[in-house]
Amino acid sequence: MGASSASSSHHVHRNLTAGFIQLPLDHKDIEIQRPYDVPESARYSFVNGVHKMWVYSDDKPHSINSRTNPRTELAIKGYEYSSGVWQFEAEGFVPPGTSGVCVMQIFGASHPRATTLMIRTFKGYLSYYRSPVLVPNIWNRWFKLNVIHDVDASTVKIYIDGVLVHEAAGRGGSSHAFKCGVYSQNDASHYMESRWKGIKVFKK
Repeated sequence: MGASSASSSHHVHRNLTAGFIQLPLDHKDIEIQRPYDVPESARYSFVNGVHKMWVYSDDKPHSINSRTNPRTELAIKGYEYSSGVWQFEAEGFVPPGTSGVCVMQIFGASHPRATTLMIRTFKGYLSYYRSPVLVPNIWNRWFKLNVIHDVDASTVKIYIDGVLVHEAAGRGGSSHAFKCGVYSQNDASHYMESRWKGIKVFKK
């Protein structure tokens, strides 16, 4: 199945988690991946239920042996999956100026790819990888994100504020996991930040 854009009806789905089971999630189920040479508190905070993550374009990678771009990401651990239907739900916020960065991903895909999904922000819009644009104006407001990955059907659906904005084909792979935060990509701003709250994981 190829990628397709959302319909023009902008139908709001109010109960995307119906039929799913919510999995317990607390601090033991998350790992903060940040530049290896700084303490966690220098790139991450958790205050009043909000996970705030930031990184600089000249930061080190998350491990000394990694050649990947700078990141500060919240990785959900213990819920890696290889089959079934899984859903990520959270509210996200991207401050003005943050650009050229992945703010949410599904890690895992068939070689040579590393991810099944990247949601990026560039100059104020959200996009699926580099294109298509999902939302034209995302800076400086909270948005609700639901991502549904049907591994067996090989589909990924992206909902913003309850509206299906994109459906894409899966990318294979034997193990997947959800991550959110900031992971530097092409033409990144020097400072990158995103905030997340109400993070939930569901499966069926």
